[in-house]
Amino acid sequence: MKTKTSLKEAVASFLHELADVRLASEHTVAAYQRDLSRFTSHCGEHALLQTITRTQVQDWLVACHASGLAASTLARRLSAVSSFFDAAVQAGLCETNVAAGIRPPKQPKRLPRTLPPEQTAALMQHTERNSDNRDLALLAVMYGCGLRVSEVVGLNLDDIDLHQRELRVFGKGRKERIVPLPEGAVQYLQAWLDDRVAFDEEQAVFLNNRNRRLSARSVQRMLKDRALETGADVSVTPHRLRHSFATHLLAGGVDLRAIQELLGHASLATTERYTHLDIAKLTEVYDKTHPRAKKQINE
Repeated sequence: MKTKTSLKEAVASFLHELADVRLASEHTVAAYQRDLSRFTSHCGEHALLQTITRTQVQDWLVACHASGLAASTLARRLSAVSSFFDAAVQAGLCETNVAAGIRPPKQPKRLPRTLPPEQTAALMQHTERNSDNRDLALLAVMYGCGLRVSEVVGLNLDDIDLHQRELRVFGKGRKERIVPLPEGAVQYLQAWLDDRVAFDEEQAVFLNNRNRRLSARSVQRMLKDRALETGADVSVTPHRLRHSFATHLLAGGVDLRAIQELLGHASLATTERYTHLDIAKLTEVYDKTHPRAKKQINE
């Protein structure tokens, strides 16, 4: 190594590369920033990158575990540190990734939490809310297309093709995918676009009451408020709607690889979590209560 680099400076450089070169989402950059800031504090504000040892990384994880953090949090923090050192090695700032090979604690297997179809139907009931047209369109798109909340609030007008019934979606790492729009979602979306008024050439599809792009936190609040009004499950979250989309498709016989493409999962292993659910039971529920299943029967 030519010169010594402070750990703090190396972290700042890594975060800059993550945001401006790798084009990671704001959420991802913020998560890395939090974890690496904690690691830097553990090592000392004046620590040098080249002097960090494997033992320091292990001691940090032990201290995190002793504070009562979940195994999933420890695994994420270790991943952040390992990714940082990988980048530092590639940049020629240090010779080895001192976090490589450290095994994260085993995590208990958790199945995705979903909503039964009747609960999603309850959320789609009309209300007296001023934003009802917007909210119904957002829910129809988020659930009907299995979008992440960041993806649905990130939609712009030119991402929508109502004629082809398609959406252009930018997922993690700004990876682009095209997803089909269900017929019902098209109708709700058209009703919202007919009402939508925006100033300053705002391109966001979903706007708040100040005619600016709706935030992910606002969507979470809207879901809770809507659940209270309609009698739906108040534990609903945007991600539970996404899980519900996947499990309802799987129960309906859709191929797992097709679901992977729709969800924008980089690995099939991520999508395979849904196969651990009781498919026979889900199929029975789907056939009895899902609006699309009823429509197909009538047709």
